[in-house]
Amino acid sequence: MKNRFDTKRFLKELPLLIAGATLTAVATKYIYDPAGLVTGGVSGLSIITRSVSMRFFGHDFPLWLGNLVFNIPVFVYGMKQLGIKQILRTGFVWLLLTAELYFLPERTLIADDLLLVSIYGSILMGIGSGLLLTAHATSGGSDLLGESLHHQIRSVSVGRLIQIIDGIIVFAGLLTFGVEHTLYAMISVFIMGKIIDLVLNKGKRAKMATIISDANDQIAEEIMSSLNRGVTGLYGRGMYTGDDKRILLCICSNKDLVYIKDIVKKHDPHAFFVVGDVDEAMGEGFFEDWR
Repeated sequence: MKNRFDTKRFLKELPLLIAGATLTAVATKYIYDPAGLVTGGVSGLSIITRSVSMRFFGHDFPLWLGNLVFNIPVFVYGMKQLGIKQILRTGFVWLLLTAELYFLPERTLIADDLLLVSIYGSILMGIGSGLLLTAHATSGGSDLLGESLHHQIRSVSVGRLIQIIDGIIVFAGLLTFGVEHTLYAMISVFIMGKIIDLVLNKGKRAKMATIISDANDQIAEEIMSSLNRGVTGLYGRGMYTGDDKRILLCICSNKDLVYIKDIVKKHDPHAFFVVGDVDEAMGEGFFEDWR
């Protein structure tokens, strides 16, 4: 049935879920929290709440409790947008992350260097969040909220939405930790968004070669036979000459692009050759596991 939970797929992606949750827990507890760096999301809210609680009330509000409590309204919204199957995966990560924040001993990996904290914390957090999103889950908080909003705002990437949400939380931490910490946190949020997009698009990037030449047949034939790459012929018209032209379009890898250039130069040194970046290329010959 369509709404049936896929146990086999869950078990297959279980290592990704565990690795993503663990990297997130390590970045939060061992890097961001000791340095007082608020990078956004529920982890950022938990760090702010813990600091305020200790400063004004003399009581510790542990990170695991903040992660547990603050995620409840986010999960309610995410359930409406993503469905119960997605929430089951994310719920598992939520509980695992909460448990890790509870059981991991107090420790500081990077001390007294906010630049290193912002860089390495964002790398760990970005990879962790990217792995979770790859496995159709999140750690909750801004990750879950960003993915949920992406279902309504398709034109904005998940990484960018998470950046926006985290940015709001970062500014909320300004009053708690000061301007310097906030500026470093903004650097960390930016890097984190890039890392998330990099992990999500791994293996999907490609190049697009556009070729206009009088030797289109020979060029297309050699590309298809020697590189085993498909070539599409599009019809266009040169607006200056008024002549009909056939335009070759080929999606290829960086490695293939080198040989395609040689093929074009071999058959027509005066050909018009344009290369563009493709963020995602999915289908036969490329990334075939559609997500």
